[in-house]
Amino acid sequence: LGEAALQTLAELGYARTSLREIAQKARFSHGVIHYYFNDKDDLIAYCVRDYKSKCVLRYDQIVDAAPSYVELVETFAAGLSTTLSEDAKLHRLWYDLRVQSLFEERFRADVEEIDGKLENMVWRVMTRAFALKDIEATVTPALAYAALDGLFQTALMRFLDGDASALPELQTQIRGFFTLCCEARS
Repeated sequence: LGEAALQTLAELGYARTSLREIAQKARFSHGVIHYYFNDKDDLIAYCVRDYKSKCVLRYDQIVDAAPSYVELVETFAAGLSTTLSEDAKLHRLWYDLRVQSLFEERFRADVEEIDGKLENMVWRVMTRAFALKDIEATVTPALAYAALDGLFQTALMRFLDGDASALPELQTQIRGFFTLCCEARS
């Protein structure tokens, strides 16, 4: 149910998706969905939280497996590029939910929770990079997350618009961010 809902939401977006459409695509009755979720908003928040939690685990594996600074940066950049290309509509749904939280208070706690998990994930990557370069942190967790999230969101918009250079440029920009943070002072 969650997967079918997530795919429907990713395809149509928040505003254009109803529980009836989700039920139809998921091949569950409207009543079954209401049994598990109070409303569309409850279902959306669950789906996005679940998806983003899985994304975070991918990057924890990258951090744990990286034997060197260069490999960490390259694997992280490639990982972001891959998830952007494979799950672009799901990431678009995340940004849709984030914007909706500016208007709908009921989404704010979920968005803050997801943002917190993503910021912590980015900080684990950055902390590992600083450790591998044997330097003190040169940015804060909030700054690192904001910068990388901004690069990712811009690349996502370009990718969804059909820009073939969006993915390689995302990787180049990520490498540049790490250079600014980790190599300029070492």
